[in-house]
Amino acid sequence: MFPAHRAAGLGARGPMNPLIRIFSPAEEFETAAAREIARVAGSAIRDRGFGIIALSGGETPRTVYRRLAGLSSDEQPDWTSVHLLFGDERMVPYDDPQSNLGMVRQELLSRIAIPAANIHAVPTAVAPAEAAHAYAADLRKLLARTGGRCDLVLLGLGEDGHTASLFPGAEALSISREEACAVYAPALKSWRVTVTLPLINAARRVLFLVAGVRKARVVRQVLRVREPEPSLPATYVRPSEGELFWFLDRDAASALEPSGRGSPGRPAS
Repeated sequence: MFPAHRAAGLGARGPMNPLIRIFSPAEEFETAAAREIARVAGSAIRDRGFGIIALSGGETPRTVYRRLAGLSSDEQPDWTSVHLLFGDERMVPYDDPQSNLGMVRQELLSRIAIPAANIHAVPTAVAPAEAAHAYAADLRKLLARTGGRCDLVLLGLGEDGHTASLFPGAEALSISREEACAVYAPALKSWRVTVTLPLINAARRVLFLVAGVRKARVVRQVLRVREPEPSLPATYVRPSEGELFWFLDRDAASALEPSGRGSPGRPAS
């Protein structure tokens, strides 16, 4: 693992100054991310009796979830006390290869003892607007138990700067109240349901998981932006009272400036 460091900027672990950790080889990235998810869940359970984690879809977290399921019993949280929701979902059946729930079910849920009632999934068998309304209502009821806050929101980063299913220039970036909304991705010609920025930015901790050299350019762009930029939706992720972290593999971090430019960081704790 390379030393942790902060992006240039002022303040503590806020959007202007997230804590960045860079890992090599890939196994360190996966293990560190898995342990962080388990650690946050365990801490929430000790503090209030249950934890709420928003999972990211896509390929990068696939091996992270597999590693999470394979952690030792001493490192595993009590999954019966963890609630899982999804940052976004494709409007496809759960057994479709594009389904985020399907991927998480294969890599994580099928390997741990978690009650079905603790899985908060987007109902994809209905129209997108109806699915978003139902999902938002489910999340609102769940988050009422924590003052509207997830313990951890996991996010990925697209090459175009999108995160969850918040795409460049989308109207969804301006939503200020709803927990979830339906979005159409023109480039992908498909509908999705995504959580919104208010839900993300209310989290106690937000963690970007980014891997691969194809993401290096956009990682650099996002981390250099000082104000939210509509062409880079990930720059809108600015936890109001929570902490912001980036876990990068060496390839994704390859375009960043040397860590010495900013003040040194410390491992996530």
